[in-house]
Amino acid sequence: MSAGARRASARESRPLLAIAAGGVLGALGRYELSVALPSKTTGFPWGTWLANISGAFVLAGLLVVLADRWPHNRYARPFLGTGVLGSYTTFSTFAVESDLLFRAGHWLLAASYVITSVASGLLAGWLGGLAGRRVVPPGPDAVEPMDPDE
Repeated sequence: MSAGARRASARESRPLLAIAAGGVLGALGRYELSVALPSKTTGFPWGTWLANISGAFVLAGLLVVLADRWPHNRYARPFLGTGVLGSYTTFSTFAVESDLLFRAGHWLLAASYVITSVASGLLAGWLGGLAGRRVVPPGPDAVEPMDPDE
């Protein structure tokens, strides 16, 4: 392998390192939340619900801020979005907890968990995007939002 190819390979792996580093931090935060709010098969899974809703809010706000303020930063989005928030939020735990509640016969609790998770996640994402636009005004290199009619 030539020196140029090794440099290119190292450059391409840096975003993966950013994701891994962020993933460690997000997983630690998720673990601490699960310790603080443990899930029971007979109760509402507040820890997972809170992680997913807060993650949706922060991710939407973060993506707006990154697009408006640092659109050319190669590592912020992989580190914060994919790494930290990707490991902090958890669809798989949501699916397992929903299934366990349904199987245990807690139909109303399971249905309320599924419905409030989806609805609150959508609302949190929308509010996070609004918050990101209000907190940080667009910078000179801001990416123009896509026009759905084009």
